Amino acid sequence: MLVAFSVAPSGTGPLSPSGGGDDASVHDAVAAAVRIVRESGLPNRTDAMFTTVEGSWEECMDVVRRATEAVGQYGSRVSLVLKADIRPGHDGELTGKIERLEAALDRQ
Repeated sequence: MLVAFSVAPSGTGPLSPSGGGDDASVHDAVAAAVRIVRESGLPNRTDAMFTTVEGSWEECMDVVRRATEAVGQYGSRVSLVLKADIRPGHDGELTGKIERLEAALDRQ
């Protein structure tokens, strides 16, 4: 399964895990989420809008949950956008889908 997600803090509240200051940038919160993803050991890719992770349902949802909790330390609310491609029996789709797209473009 592939899960593409975007998570960001909103609302008021402590904007740093230490509870100090209210001027931390959103990129610090996003970095906390991406750190969780990268430390998971699952195949992943981060771009300007989403982070995509590949694994089983349980693995992906656990990573999304932990990343969301990490971002929650930066505000009183969290916005989560999630899109999943659930295709049992297929692995390596994080790169495989792109490779098939590039091959199709080369044929045109």
